[in-house]
Amino acid sequence: MIQTVETANRKIVVIGSGLAGLASACTLAARGYQVIVLEKNEWLGGKAAVHRQDGYRFDMGPTILTIPSVLARIFQEAGKNLADYLDLVPLDPQWRCFFEDGSQLDLVSDTEKMKQNLKLFSKNSAAVLAGYDRFMQISKQLHSVSNKFFFWKSVGGISDTLEVKGAFSLDVLKDVMSLRMGTSVSRLVRKCIPDERAAQMIDHFTQYVGSSPEASPAVLCGIAHMQTEEGVWYPMGGTRAVPEAMIRLGKELGVDFRTESEVERILLKGEQVRGVRLQDGSEIECEAIVSNCDSVRTHRELLQGEPVAKKFEKRRSYEPACSGVVLYLGLKERYEHLLHHNFIFSKDPHEEFDWIYGRGEPAPDPTAYVCAPASTEPEVAPPGGEALYILVHTPYLRPHHDWTTMLPKYREVILDKLERTGGMKGIRERIVTESVLTPEGIHKRYRVLNGAIYGLASHGKYIGAFKPANRSKEIRGLYLAGGAAHPGPGMPMVMMSGWIAADTLDQDGKKPI
Repeated sequence: MIQTVETANRKIVVIGSGLAGLASACTLAARGYQVIVLEKNEWLGGKAAVHRQDGYRFDMGPTILTIPSVLARIFQEAGKNLADYLDLVPLDPQWRCFFEDGSQLDLVSDTEKMKQNLKLFSKNSAAVLAGYDRFMQISKQLHSVSNKFFFWKSVGGISDTLEVKGAFSLDVLKDVMSLRMGTSVSRLVRKCIPDERAAQMIDHFTQYVGSSPEASPAVLCGIAHMQTEEGVWYPMGGTRAVPEAMIRLGKELGVDFRTESEVERILLKGEQVRGVRLQDGSEIECEAIVSNCDSVRTHRELLQGEPVAKKFEKRRSYEPACSGVVLYLGLKERYEHLLHHNFIFSKDPHEEFDWIYGRGEPAPDPTAYVCAPASTEPEVAPPGGEALYILVHTPYLRPHHDWTTMLPKYREVILDKLERTGGMKGIRERIVTESVLTPEGIHKRYRVLNGAIYGLASHGKYIGAFKPANRSKEIRGLYLAGGAAHPGPGMPMVMMSGWIAADTLDQDGKKPI
């Protein structure tokens, strides 16, 4: 006999209130579910937190918002208009790039204007322009195939991307071949673009996934077209305004948000979710769970000792993505030559990646991402000042890393890099207030794997783009969302991950019992 269950009678627990958890909660609530969000910290929003100090305001986590259509889709679930909740300002140029030889290159959204920038920038301009055209065409194709097979559904491997009935069609075969399996981001970029500096800039679209371009699959080059197509945006009030908008939407939809409510364990009945136990010993029964906790730590800690958790561990190896040191510097005077987003590049990216991803040690000459938001929103600092956010990628935590002793020396490496390559002379004299977040702090604060900012690494030229699927293969009623689940890290991707987890849960609930 076919039975259906009204969604209004179904209680769902979301573990964690990062951007993915909030996206899941809002989507499920919009579809009529009772949703409880359990957050271990005293604030909602995960890494998208805010830090205020001495009149300065800093976004603590993500600072680059792309593909706003993903966020808009979450609001559309509830029949709402994103513009009524969030004031988004386009940023163009999108980045300014600084190189060790003193040259600069601005990344702009218009491809014809970008080609003019490259023509002025490169001595080998004809080959670079032709290569850039070719690369953007490839990126567009990779984006199209990703939309067809990869996005907006639960995917854990290549077999999940194909419809059985069409798996052997000529069109599908062409699409699979276009993914350039076995080719790395770095190799594809340099095959197209014969200027090492311009190639280094294009490499850093993988900045969003915290992985080495030399070890990541070429399909990630589709990110370039995604960003070109929809642009880079700044939410007024900082990226913290994004979770605040979703929290407001969630409350309007009846989501029950509970802070300082750390989940100790996911409770099972056989291989079916039955609820959660909190650290205070209380239990909450529910029909399904969306875990916005790191997918590996979900299994290792919240399902510790369960046979089904061991199956997850045995399926494949899980390498953390990189971590990072973040300096929050309140300056008494801003640098007028900086844009909102800036990359200050290492002299040798191959050596830099070898240090971070090969040797597992901080790079002596790192690339620094610098966010200088006062150019867009002066209110982040006192008049004339700047609230700098500086991120330098580091290896994920190793047992011998002690950042309490490593940080003072590495801080000087970073500041020297900003002065030498970024033209930020006298930065030490301009600092009036300062805070820092290290890999150890990231690990403890956000319950991520080994301090990895971006979840799991996208390494592997064939399967590197695949993360654990949003629907657990081991446990009925468990769904995964966030940077360590499909489709991976970055603001739009983690929000898409939350939507996929919610949609998959909803579709599973509508199947005949």
